[in-house]
Amino acid sequence: MAAALWLAAAPIAQAAQPVSLKAETVDSDGVVTLGDLFDGAGSAAAVRVAAKPGLSVVLDAGAVQQLARRAGLHWANAEGVRRIVVRTGADSGTATSVSARAGNVEVLTYARSLSTGDIVQPEDLIWGKAAMAPTDAPHDAEAIIGLAARRPLRAGSVVAARDVTAPQVIAAGDIVTLTYEAAGMVLSVKAKAMGRAAQGEGFAAQNLTTKRTVQAVATGPGQAAVGPGADQMLASPAARYALR
Repeated sequence: MAAALWLAAAPIAQAAQPVSLKAETVDSDGVVTLGDLFDGAGSAAAVRVAAKPGLSVVLDAGAVQQLARRAGLHWANAEGVRRIVVRTGADSGTATSVSARAGNVEVLTYARSLSTGDIVQPEDLIWGKAAMAPTDAPHDAEAIIGLAARRPLRAGSVVAARDVTAPQVIAAGDIVTLTYEAAGMVLSVKAKAMGRAAQGEGFAAQNLTTKRTVQAVATGPGQAAVGPGADQMLASPAARYALR
């Protein structure tokens, strides 16, 4: 599980030393250091970054970048990495990749229990071992972080894609703005949501003026599309995404 970064790093050097993030960020002693994360860390390699009590820890890349800078290192992060997953290394007897042996599969698990609607945070996920993985088990924590729990999830249970959904932006009873757009024409009306929806999901809405119920697609908090635009969104899986 994710741990707080230790900010008491080494003094800032006169000239920052360029470093690059390792292709495989692993740790074998339960304490993540700058040397575990970066090639070329030099004398700053022993600077501690975080504790790793479990099989993995998820670090915020921005916070790591600041800590490295305080230690006299410069990580440009040209790839735009947002989170760094550090797993247990082979030196400790645990392989860094998923084991193919039956009963010894590396899977993501929940570090704490989540209630319906809770947003999954980096510290809520930890790598563990299970007899087998669900068919929809994610191979990357990034695929789950930022999504909302569909139902109560118990600490220690194996993560599955069906556990989560995009965060809800429309609740039943909300007054929303329905927008119809076609052939250069844009019309907007107020309606009452008859159900809840995440961004990109469909729901029923009742026009406040005509009392007619129509199918709409949530486009944001209090906003929805109807008509051809809504139909196109429902037909395109790429239009359904989670708020991050």
